[in-house]
Amino acid sequence: MNCLSIDIETYSSVDISKAGLYKYVQSFDFAILLFAYSVDGGPVQIVDLAQGEEIPPDIIAALGDINVTKYAYNAAFEQYCLSKYYTTPIYQWRCTMVQGLYCGYPAGLSAVGEALGLSEDKRKLTTGKALIRYFCVPCKPTKTNGGRTRNLPHHEPEKWELFKEYCKQDVVTEMAVKKHLHHELPISEQMLWIIDQHINSGGVRVDVDLIQGALSIDEEITTELTDRARAITGLDNPNSIPQLKQWVEDQTGTPVDSLNKADLQQIIDTCGDPAVASVLKIRQELGKTSVAKYRTMNTAVCTDGRVRGLLQFYGANRTGRWAGRLVQVQNLPRNYLETLDIARSLVKAGNTEGVKMLYGTVPDTISQLIRTAFIPEDNHHFLVADFSAIEARVIAWLAQEHWRLDVFNTHGKIYEASASAMFGVPVERIAKGNPEYALRAKGKVAELALGYQGAAGALINMGALNMGLSEEELPDIVQRWRSSNKRIVDMWYTLENMALHCIEYGESNALPSGIAMTRDEKTLTVTLPSGRQLFYIEPRVVLGDNGRKQIWYYGTNQTTRKWELIQTYGGKLTENIVQAVARDCLAYSMHILYKAGYKMVMHIHDEVVIEAPLADPTHTLDNAISVMCTPAPWAKGLPLNADGFTTNYYKKD
Repeated sequence: MNCLSIDIETYSSVDISKAGLYKYVQSFDFAILLFAYSVDGGPVQIVDLAQGEEIPPDIIAALGDINVTKYAYNAAFEQYCLSKYYTTPIYQWRCTMVQGLYCGYPAGLSAVGEALGLSEDKRKLTTGKALIRYFCVPCKPTKTNGGRTRNLPHHEPEKWELFKEYCKQDVVTEMAVKKHLHHELPISEQMLWIIDQHINSGGVRVDVDLIQGALSIDEEITTELTDRARAITGLDNPNSIPQLKQWVEDQTGTPVDSLNKADLQQIIDTCGDPAVASVLKIRQELGKTSVAKYRTMNTAVCTDGRVRGLLQFYGANRTGRWAGRLVQVQNLPRNYLETLDIARSLVKAGNTEGVKMLYGTVPDTISQLIRTAFIPEDNHHFLVADFSAIEARVIAWLAQEHWRLDVFNTHGKIYEASASAMFGVPVERIAKGNPEYALRAKGKVAELALGYQGAAGALINMGALNMGLSEEELPDIVQRWRSSNKRIVDMWYTLENMALHCIEYGESNALPSGIAMTRDEKTLTVTLPSGRQLFYIEPRVVLGDNGRKQIWYYGTNQTTRKWELIQTYGGKLTENIVQAVARDCLAYSMHILYKAGYKMVMHIHDEVVIEAPLADPTHTLDNAISVMCTPAPWAKGLPLNADGFTTNYYKKD
């Protein structure tokens, strides 16, 4: 026996979508119902554990055999569930979902099967969702079902037989997906996935007292504000957007298109009605609160006080970056309060009046404290280390924009240096106290918006108009930035032309930076300096309305979430590559930190959060930063820099 392909069906009273895998499995009533497997690609067998059948001894032995590779789609689920009863280390598993994501396909067994064009007999059955709802989650007690809270096989024998076929078919589909995927997951990515599983299964501790205090204060303040709005408007539910819009229109005599965050302030400023302004300010205040993440933490926290499963490996399918799950740590509100310790103490005590007195706005204060709900174990602290301006450094390195490399190898002030290059002002003049300092804002917004072939629209989306810039001066900023970054501009068009020639004529090309493009009948492949590859499925060249050649490929449309043709171009290719290289820099650092024994509890964008003993002389912040500042062997000359701090709770320094 060389490999086992596995799929299981399970039961737990814990809602996995709200609490996550780890709390789901740790539930007292968790059980594996069905175990389907194939040995070395042979016929799929099913073990009906719910009705007393047992997994054969040779299969149990294989689960822990280092010479037998275990395969599953979303293997993290199968491995963790089975590890509750059997020895089956994570390093022996391979995840077909991760392999599919690496190859450029969507997540989801049904979605990837459809994208690969699997034949009907190899695709995932569509009956699964209803059967899972029936057998795998608690049911509502009714007179009809005799007041039971769970459906068992003998309640619907025919459905149970269908469920067994569904479980078996998942193994068939997983094996077909694996067979059709055009590239194996590289060993380095497999190792990174294992590290990711250790991070996810270890989890991070949360401050339960802070969470309970925040939820209590939110309930109190929401009730208070809603009652005030109800008293002014007379509405049954002033939180109802349709009711509130109608009330505002009745009061002002003006149609209201929207009450979203962007439009609220304009209505407040122009309505001329104190009552309307008061109600909309209340709505603004309610909109500042962000307790959904507190609720998620409260739901997902395990008995040891830790939340697990916060990261999705290869969640950003085009670049390989991680995505957030459950609490969504990749999208946490920033904190600006200077007295976080005091704010945390007040919230933990449920002291609403104290928060009001010191900070004025209660919802915003609660939102700013979300990060601080993540805390280290007793006698430990967090080491928080992150890359500085990583994308700006990577794009300069790939394009060999020398003046930018000089900046990053010296003072590192890219916003000031960019403004200096754009406007011909000595960089030392762009300092606080000098009139030229106003140019820094233009340099900053240009840096944030224009690196990937953006123009005036990108500047607006990045907030240029809110920074005091006028729409009329934006084209000039675009032109000045491009003129001072000619090598980056050249890279946009070089990459686009490389892709066009590769797709049309099969020409393989490479750049001195280590980026290479090849194609076969199925994909356009971009090889990164690290050796990792990005795949564009079924690429084609199409003539646009303007007669210019365009690049299209199949992928998941981020707006529609559908698998369909997507257009790309030089700037977008540059963005994909730069972000992928930045991700590989983080991945390399994570490898080194993991091997050195650092306990990473999470990582957010370009930042790692490490839980370390207070008295540990080796696992220090300085050593962690040193690791992150050391380029990988494939990134010689990349001017990396990192910074960090130690803290007793997670925060943005």
